[in-house]
Amino acid sequence: MNSYHIPVLLNEVISYLNIHPGHWYVDANLGGGGHTEGILDKEGKVIGIDIDSEAINEVGQKHNLNIKTFDSHLEAYSPDLILYQDNFSNLESIISNISNRLISNSFDNKHYTKSPSSKNIIRINGVLFDLGVSTHQLEKASRGFSFNKNAPLDMRMNQLSEQTTAMDLINGLNQGELIELFFKLGEEHFAKMIARKIIEFRKIKAIETTDELANIILSVRPRSHIDRTHPATRVFQALRIAVNDELHSLKSALPQAFSLLSPGGRLVVISFHSLEDRIVKNFFIQEENMKRAKVLTEKPEEPTEEEIKQNPRSRSGKLRVLEKIS
Repeated sequence: MNSYHIPVLLNEVISYLNIHPGHWYVDANLGGGGHTEGILDKEGKVIGIDIDSEAINEVGQKHNLNIKTFDSHLEAYSPDLILYQDNFSNLESIISNISNRLISNSFDNKHYTKSPSSKNIIRINGVLFDLGVSTHQLEKASRGFSFNKNAPLDMRMNQLSEQTTAMDLINGLNQGELIELFFKLGEEHFAKMIARKIIEFRKIKAIETTDELANIILSVRPRSHIDRTHPATRVFQALRIAVNDELHSLKSALPQAFSLLSPGGRLVVISFHSLEDRIVKNFFIQEENMKRAKVLTEKPEEPTEEEIKQNPRSRSGKLRVLEKIS
């Protein structure tokens, strides 16, 4: 499973979720299922959600689940693990659909506990968001997420239904729109120069591959020995966030997740980008100020030096936790 995606801050996540055997938890970014495995090991039950069908198939095959397609979504059910392919921005409807599926499809409903506060069969005691891109998505060249793998500029999390690719954006936006995209979503200080170079390149031919875009960026800002990350990191990140509408999805999903939680349930979020972290922090403060929740992490938890050494991609991870009061 680690070859597919290495779970970040695994021990911290499991500790903060405060797993109760037999209770249900939502892993809203299933990936390779590493966090899900940690919950199952503590005898918790998991609803694993991912917009990427490859993640659903990977975890489903590992657990020998029968994956079916309902209304264009991949789904799989067992007493302890439910998998569902969709954007977590649809979290409330996902839980509702799962409940309806259980009712209408003769699954063994004795394994599912009805929430006393809603019509949903499944009562949720914790929700985890592990934001960003998975190791598998970065390492599989055809997905077009990485400047280290030459491939068509794609970056869609959901290749089955999403239409707009990174190639569409990089060739379709004008100079001003590119500058705004790189600066706002990537916090790229060389946004103007990079956008100008892209426009110049496009006069010759369309930008089609990750290598072409990375080389344009390197022509503006060559990599130096003091760079901790590749100069193309911020631009690629901005494109990925835009293609998948990630910030809007997060803003939509957080209140849904909080609403689904039972009292005492916990919302755990790992972010890898300052804009994501700001959204999470502000939402947590809002709920605490309204006396509906308590923030359990005064400062975000971060990976240890040992974890960063074993998994360098974890270095920017920040974990925040909110506990629902009522």
